[in-house]
Amino acid sequence: MTESKPWYLSRTIWASIITIATASGSLFGLPGSGIDDAALTDAVLQLVTAVSGVVAILGRVSATTRIGG
Repeated sequence: MTESKPWYLSRTIWASIITIATASGSLFGLPGSGIDDAALTDAVLQLVTAVSGVVAILGRVSATTRIGG
């Protein structure tokens, strides 16, 4: 494992965040027994992927310098 990636692209991090959120929600009285953690994690990852794509496009469109190479 020599490649690195941002933390927000890690499935393990997102699964942990979802687990913490559902556990915390039940502490505050929110119903969480019917939630499928795996499906919720996949949905969150798809949302993060979509948002990062939009940010990349907006960043390139609003850039004032060219990409060098």
